[in-house]
Amino acid sequence: MEFNFFQKQTSRREMLRGSATLAGSAFLAHLFPPLLRASAAGYAQQAPSPGDLLASMRAKFNAVPIETQKLADNVTTFDGPGGAVTVLNGPDAKFVVDTFVAPAWPRLKEALDSLGSAPVKYVIDTHWHFDHTDNNAHLHAAGATVLAHENTKKRMSEPHDLPVLYRGPDGALSGLHFDPSSAESLPQQTFAATYKLQANGEVLALQHVAPAHTDSDIYVHFQRANVISMGDLFFNGMYPYIDPGTGGTITGMIAAADKILSLVDNSTKIVAGHGPLGNKADLMKSRDLLITSRDRVDKLKSAGKSALDAVAEKPFADLDAVWGKDIINSDQWVQIVYLTL
Repeated sequence: MEFNFFQKQTSRREMLRGSATLAGSAFLAHLFPPLLRASAAGYAQQAPSPGDLLASMRAKFNAVPIETQKLADNVTTFDGPGGAVTVLNGPDAKFVVDTFVAPAWPRLKEALDSLGSAPVKYVIDTHWHFDHTDNNAHLHAAGATVLAHENTKKRMSEPHDLPVLYRGPDGALSGLHFDPSSAESLPQQTFAATYKLQANGEVLALQHVAPAHTDSDIYVHFQRANVISMGDLFFNGMYPYIDPGTGGTITGMIAAADKILSLVDNSTKIVAGHGPLGNKADLMKSRDLLITSRDRVDKLKSAGKSALDAVAEKPFADLDAVWGKDIINSDQWVQIVYLTL
């Protein structure tokens, strides 16, 4: 096996290719740590196929139990297999934000049914990634309208390849491949900037942000309940993933955090795409991490350091104990920041 991300990028296109490879390696490290340890010892392994990698990702997400938290009288979050799902429930129907990974569908349906017999009227996708959209089709088949930003539909309609930093004995690279989503999974309704829904005595304000985690991100503000669902604009307590292959930038992540911070108070409950339920203080810590990370890596990049050079500097050594214990490790976070400046 050969891990060769750390080649000096010489163009934006090469950098984006590298970012896709980085993302794949992060997932591979998370899903197959024994395989990576074996590679470090010099043992040749057969590379998992793209299909096997994607199935393993879904299975690993699906192994996480669902945890239920009531955020207000009519707002509940289910945290677990693929991030967080937030539900507005009441006599006017259910409104569901994000949908977990596909294998979690039976448990998601059971969780939704436990809130009452009202049907799901709307499914809101915070962005295009599969762990937030996998069960669109099931909910649409049950009568729901899937609503998202127009870029979410665009990205879901395209194939995406995410190479993994794995080179097998035959020299072939293996990675993740996403086919275009089925017609039944695609949003039936899209918007360009803002959208508002009113139901169950609640106002849901949907707002697109400038490219941040991707170019398709929105947040959902449950205004009366004082709850904001941020999707992957917020990774609570961990280094985040930013997807430059579909428009993500670290400056956009900072701007999104600043925008949300202007809306919240000390009582606001903030639903992260990944990580525990957060609050204003948690989001401020995450924003500060993003700013610190941007500034440190920008200084190295401006000095002419390559991505490899930047990693070797260990610019986040003092942050790793708090932030570096999830899917994205410190070396990968250096590269993500480097690529998304």
